[in-house]
Amino acid sequence: MSIRRRWGTADVPDRTGTTAVVTGASSGIGLHLAEELARRGAHVVLAVRDPERGAAAADRVRAGVPAAALTVQELDLADLASVRAGAKELRARFPRIDLLVNNAGVMWTDRARTPDGHELQFATNHLGHFALTGLLLDTLRAVPGARVVTISSYLHRLGRIDFRDLDAERRYSRYRAYNQSKLANLMFALELHRRLTESGSGLASLAAHPGLAATGLGRDFPAPVRRFGPVFAPLILQPAAMGMLPGLRAATDAGARSGEFYGPLGVTQTRGAPGLVRPGRAARDAEVRRRLWDESERLTGVRPLF
Repeated sequence: MSIRRRWGTADVPDRTGTTAVVTGASSGIGLHLAEELARRGAHVVLAVRDPERGAAAADRVRAGVPAAALTVQELDLADLASVRAGAKELRARFPRIDLLVNNAGVMWTDRARTPDGHELQFATNHLGHFALTGLLLDTLRAVPGARVVTISSYLHRLGRIDFRDLDAERRYSRYRAYNQSKLANLMFALELHRRLTESGSGLASLAAHPGLAATGLGRDFPAPVRRFGPVFAPLILQPAAMGMLPGLRAATDAGARSGEFYGPLGVTQTRGAPGLVRPGRAARDAEVRRRLWDESERLTGVRPLF
């Protein structure tokens, strides 16, 4: 009996003629995703907060993929006005979008408010992506085989959606806020799948998480964590290129289906080859998912049409 080898970048099919939008593509997992998609022929839009960093990331991709077709799009997910402006530009420049990867994020930040008054982690990781997806939904739905892939986290299992204090106005814990935002990411992907399926749309919504991966998210960690992190990181973190694989598989594997969740297949799901994993219990609560969707519409002013 033959044993199938582990899924890897060699399994990514040709993407020539497709357009992929990747948020947070200036570093870490987003940058690796952009490079692999470009390597397979996709026109990749690096949707980033800082255009200068985006241009530098594009140069790094071209260093490995000289023929890469790349566009840098300014888009600050923490600012809903920027999300609306960025989505408008994307719609005008790219009448065809085959793939949206909701990847950008911040982690364990100090307490901060966005220009719209929302807690920074919840706004950047969830609300910005909710709004962006809603604003691009009709463009995505028009493309046969299009996908939306939302990157969650292994730590979604520790999250809880606190509807009494979504924006952490009463109290703030950097860890609780992050876990809630990544649970919201996964709930959004699953609820989007449900609504697309019920509407008869062929657009697919999938989710993925990178396990524990070495990325640029550590820039916002508290000082003691940043001080000792480099000592312990090699013992517990897998490289960003490995953490990228679950998202890449969700985005490109011909066998992947809407509603699926991909992550590392190691014993603890913190590292290993990418494959199907089970969402945590909280993410499987359909009623909470629907309520979170309604609240996200209210907080962003974006009401996706199905």
